[in-house]
Amino acid sequence: MLLFLVASGLTLVFGMMGILNIAHAAFYMLGAYLAYTTVHVTGSFWLSLLVAPVVVGLLGAVIERGLLRRIHVFGHAYELLMTFGLFFMIQEAVRWIWGNYTLQIPVPNVLAGSVPFVGGQYPVYRLFILGVSAFICAGMALVLLRTRIGIVIRSAVSDAEMVSALGVNTPLVSLGVFSVGSALAAVAGVIAAPFLQADPAMGALILTDAFVVIVIGGFGSLLGALLASLMIGELQSFGILWFPQFALVFQFLLMAGVLILRPQGLFGEKG
Repeated sequence: MLLFLVASGLTLVFGMMGILNIAHAAFYMLGAYLAYTTVHVTGSFWLSLLVAPVVVGLLGAVIERGLLRRIHVFGHAYELLMTFGLFFMIQEAVRWIWGNYTLQIPVPNVLAGSVPFVGGQYPVYRLFILGVSAFICAGMALVLLRTRIGIVIRSAVSDAEMVSALGVNTPLVSLGVFSVGSALAAVAGVIAAPFLQADPAMGALILTDAFVVIVIGGFGSLLGALLASLMIGELQSFGILWFPQFALVFQFLLMAGVLILRPQGLFGEKG
């Protein structure tokens, strides 16, 4: 579900704008470090759930409006190179500001401890991660399927030129989608921080998994991102349990199989 939070914003940006935003993984990492600073300064983990998404969402808006929109006319290859550069810039900025070592972020007292589950003990904080992710998933589904703005976004994913011809301000929609996608990455970083701790390598680690998820699920598909995230999570868990030396291979085998049988992804539409 944590992977879904990262992949959901990325798949919408990729599906709608055709940009494989490599910097998305850096936004996830930045969210974790902003959570550390907020908790260190204010002592409130809950405040970091507001501060980090707002800051990273605004950063995403500046990047989309000031950089990506300007180089869009040169083609998607330039956008990909731009986001690669942004990823490394943000990663180095994080190292410069916070240092090149892991920072510990305490679990909030109310979420500490464990609860009985299937004959064992299950950490309350993991249940919190599941709950927040499920809530955001339901909220995104409600917005995308039941509101006018959701119809516009889904239509723009399918045919941006036609939607623009009908009078919709697609650049503004793109700006909104990119900003919300960036904020979702920051939310994932905040809730991951007490669980995984803030680390300069966490963006690079999540990037490969997120890319596999959007390929398997299909570009622009929220349901596909959810299902693919659950599949990758199960493959990683059981792979580590049964074949630890080859655990990473299974998700790429799954991706290869999906590409062979259904190149557009499980829930993607044919271009």
